[in-house]
Amino acid sequence: MDIDWSDHRRTAHQLGQMQEFLKQIVYGGNDGIVTTFAIVAGFAGAAAEGAAQIGALAVLVFGLANLFADAVSMGLGEFLSTRSQRDLYMQQRRRELHELATNPDQERRELMQMLTERGLDRASADAAADLLLTSPELVVDMMMSYELEMPDMRNGSPALDGLMTFLSFVLFGAVPLIPYFLLDPTNLTFYLSVGATALALIALGVLRWWSTHESLYRCVGETVLVGGVCATVAFAVGAIVGG
Repeated sequence: MDIDWSDHRRTAHQLGQMQEFLKQIVYGGNDGIVTTFAIVAGFAGAAAEGAAQIGALAVLVFGLANLFADAVSMGLGEFLSTRSQRDLYMQQRRRELHELATNPDQERRELMQMLTERGLDRASADAAADLLLTSPELVVDMMMSYELEMPDMRNGSPALDGLMTFLSFVLFGAVPLIPYFLLDPTNLTFYLSVGATALALIALGVLRWWSTHESLYRCVGETVLVGGVCATVAFAVGAIVGG
């Protein structure tokens, strides 16, 4: 049976795009969970007689206001960051193309050095350089990656990166507030919020593991640990301020 390698390449490319968006999900989701639970933990810590004194309306108002304000800030920040990185990449790439056209001997020497530093002997590097210079675009791609160590940003989408950061911040960040939408503000409600937050952090850690293929225990453990430390600090500050 014949294999359509073009379809195979497209599938692999789509997987790369999904992994790129997962980075935005982990980035926005972690901040969303921690930021929103900090509101809940802060109110709980400041309560004079424990979590039962938390007003559900106060938690929801402050939590939702903070959630959407920070989500917009994070989304726009990601948009500007990705756009700046892409603009810088394109500027440097145009400069490399210009140097290759106006000073080919110098660029050839740099290419030779780059090839020998990566294991080719001088004769092989000389022959490879002659071959590579027949494709200036390929040479520039190599210079951008190996000489300047800049990731290829030509296919980057600042708008999509910002949108995914915003959505993940809102979706994950809303989880600690769910018990306060459903129940009266009691000790049990706060404990359910703690549990919901932990589950959200675990889910985010699993997504991180699926994206990076690192150790599952490490990805989940680090995500839960970072979120737990931030939540503990928020609760402690609330307790101190609340007297």
